[in-house]
Amino acid sequence: MFEQELEMEKKTSSIVPLLLIVGLIVGIAGVAIHFVLESRKALSTAEATPVLQASLESLGPATLHFDVGTLSSATSQNAADPHYRLLEKEGYLKIGKTVKDKTPVELTPKGEAWLNEIPGVKKSKNQDNNDEYVVPLANRKLVAVDKITMTGPGKAAVEYSWNWVTTKGGDLFDASGPAVKAFNTWDRSKLIDKYGAAFYHADPTKVTVLIVSTDKGWQPSKE
Repeated sequence: MFEQELEMEKKTSSIVPLLLIVGLIVGIAGVAIHFVLESRKALSTAEATPVLQASLESLGPATLHFDVGTLSSATSQNAADPHYRLLEKEGYLKIGKTVKDKTPVELTPKGEAWLNEIPGVKKSKNQDNNDEYVVPLANRKLVAVDKITMTGPGKAAVEYSWNWVTTKGGDLFDASGPAVKAFNTWDRSKLIDKYGAAFYHADPTKVTVLIVSTDKGWQPSKE
């Protein structure tokens, strides 16, 4: 009886390490299989589309900033800048005569109506005690996912195109439109570089980005 129990203990003691080894092998095999499956996983157009659109939306809209009130060299805005003169030509602003470095700027009824037609306009009181307007001009919108190339495990180079979707403000500040083209070359450059004008109705822009697989799904690479 004692010999049988001893033999059983020997068998049990030899089985336990074997089970541990088998478990370790199964675990390693599982990790390897997971890695192989992940490395073969390809990014689809359906998966890339919301990632790219969210990335474009995170950039926010192109905007126009201007003040209404009393402007001077001490304020952050200058009534002589081309975006003020453009808005004045359109009848949206009334710019008064400069007296002792102070220039009154008023929003006309036509200007108020124009702003009311543009979604997302923000009005606030700034540090100069003037009314500051932030006018959305255009938002970026995904046009198409043109090509997806897997460059490694969980990594994809994605070629896509996007274009601008304009508001009435963006239509006015389109760099190829009549309002902007009426200015000289220097002022047109300032409108584009500093005051929100752009070629909003040009052909779609083509871009290539790297998208990687993360624990939260596919995301644009931060590299």
